[in-house]
Parts: sequence; structure tokens; C-alpha cells
Amino acid sequence: MNKLTIKDWAVEDRPREKMLLKGASSLSDAELLAILIGSGNNTESAVQLSQRILHFAGNNLNRLGKLTIKELTTEFKGIGEAKAVTIAAALELGRRRNGSERPRQEKILCSKDAYLLFKPFICDLHHEELWIALTNQSGKVTEKMKVGQGGVSETSADIRLIMKAAINALASGIILCHNHPSGNLSPSRNDDTLTARLQNAAKLMDIKLLDHIIIADNSYYSYADEGKI
Repeated sequence: MNKLTIKDWAVEDRPREKMLLKGASSLSDAELLAILIGSGNNTESAVQLSQRILHFAGNNLNRLGKLTIKELTTEFKGIGEAKAVTIAAALELGRRRNGSERPRQEKILCSKDAYLLFKPFICDLHHEELWIALTNQSGKVTEKMKVGQGGVSETSADIRLIMKAAINALASGIILCHNHPSGNLSPSRNDDTLTARLQNAAKLMDIKLLDHIIIADNSYYSYADEGKI
């Protein structure tokens, strides 16, 4: 049996035409992905191939965003480097959009606010990164920045650089955050040590360490919520 290509479908069922007629929200994830890759392979249409890619990622866009270029090109016939890069670029744009939609000065009222502040920047990474947010007396974030990067299991931090940034910004508070690519939310001994060292250093300068957030997938751990700060 010959493969039924997208061109053989009714016009209203083709992803591009459907998007033009009904808007992007009317398309399934597979149809949106099919628009990105443009074509399938010898046995699958672009939509069928996209459905299989999504199934491989557990029908979860967050997991799809974590697939590497090599995984996409190795696992799926019809996905070459150019298509894999297109998929990765589209998901990265979505991640950046999620981060840029927030107001310039976010106010941190609880651990969830801190989690949502950092999530767009580190939730999909395959390596650890350490970030800080600096707050003023009103609890509004004045700056956020990456202060360290490591491998898949740990990252290092220079307390002096963190304190220098806080002092230069005349910050009243610091929120520390890093990710666990393994998906394990439990803080390590190094995490506890870093938290204690930064808390003590900040206290000397009359700056408060407000929280240390650990992000893993779509969950987080808060030192403040656990009473460890």
C-alpha cells in the first residue's frame, strides 16, 4: 500500500493550511511539529513521524526539549541534522519566550515565585547551573544572573563573586537556585555546605539569603520551606 502523504489529505486537514484557516491553537502538538520538519520518510508522513517522536518523548514537550540532536537523528529515520536543529531551535525559542514574558522586576513572595523565575533558564539543561536573584527591600528582583556551571552531577560556586554582585547591586536579599539534571530533588551535602557558607557570608554584610531553590524537571525543593534557612 502506498503511503498517504500530507498532500493527499483534504486541504483543511493539512497542518499548514489548517493553521492558516483555523489558527495555531487548532493544531495538535504533532501537527505543529510536522510543520517544523516539513516532510517525513519513505513510510511515514510528517505528521506520523511527528507522532512517533512525541511518543518517544512520552508525549511531553518538556522531555522533547531535552532530546539531543544526536538522539533525534539516530532514533528517527527522516530526521537529519537540519530538521533536528530546527526542532531544538523552536523549543529553545519557546523556553526563552516563557522567560521573557515576565515583568522586569518580579516580586518574590514565596518559593513558587522563585521557582517560576528560574525555571525557564535551567529546567531543561543536561548540566548543572547555579543562578542568583538579587532583591531590594521591597522584595523585587533587581538582577538575576548565572554564577556557576558544572557537569551532570554538581556545580561549583565562588562565594566572593556572589557577594560582590550583591554588594554592587546594594541588594537586601539573595535567592540561590540550581538544577539537578538527574531529576532527584534531594539536596546533596555540597548543596547544604554552599547554602550555609553563603548564608554566613551574606549575614556579615547585613544581606539575607532568602532561599535556595533546587529545580528538577517540573518540581522544586525549597530550603526556606523546609526550615533549613
